[in-house]
Amino acid sequence: MDFYGGAVHPTPPFNAPAARRLREALGMAPGHVAYGLAAQYGLRIPAETVVAWERGLATPGTRELTALAGVLWCAPGELLTAAATLREHRMSREISVDDLARQLGMTGASYLRMEETGRWKGNERQSSALCRALGLSPAQFLTATGRDEELAELLTSAVTTRWQAYVRPVAKIVPLDRAQLQDVLEQLHGDYQALMVSTLSWSSTGQERSATTGDAGRAFLARVVDQFWRTAGV
Repeated sequence: MDFYGGAVHPTPPFNAPAARRLREALGMAPGHVAYGLAAQYGLRIPAETVVAWERGLATPGTRELTALAGVLWCAPGELLTAAATLREHRMSREISVDDLARQLGMTGASYLRMEETGRWKGNERQSSALCRALGLSPAQFLTATGRDEELAELLTSAVTTRWQAYVRPVAKIVPLDRAQLQDVLEQLHGDYQALMVSTLSWSSTGQERSATTGDAGRAFLARVVDQFWRTAGV
């Protein structure tokens, strides 16, 4: 259990090759790393475990990761693969739950609940503050807060019907300037409608709706989201 009584989560994805590369760049053997972990951080971890970390056969815990970064003279984020969740982004920035919560204007317990569930419930101001604090792009924000699917559904409706009706719903989950968002949705809608007219592959009989189901539908939703970010230039 953590400080707030929530479940303990796995550490962010550990970048085993990076750990070995950083160690070798310092001219250290696994035994030297093990000695540093004990001498500097009081962690009695055998050299064999260090080797297992570097081979991807074991993963250091949060405390071990921080200590390993100290021994290897690097930031913890350099020992992680690309962050995807809120927790992973926060860990890579070495920000505590309480410090981040203060920047967002909420309690640590409230923020932690959202981090644990992967469902962000902050308002627009808090969303912008979260992106600044964690250095998130709009696309990274959507992925980290578990709203990719919601965005895909809104964008699909926006391009196939009246885009104006979806400016406000999309603005609630995407941290983009409202004027820019309007321009992006209008362009996306125009591009989509032009494509449908030119190919004559979508009729007014409901084909556009059926194409959003099954594997083909999931691929279509992914293309719509990808085109949205391309059009937004982020």
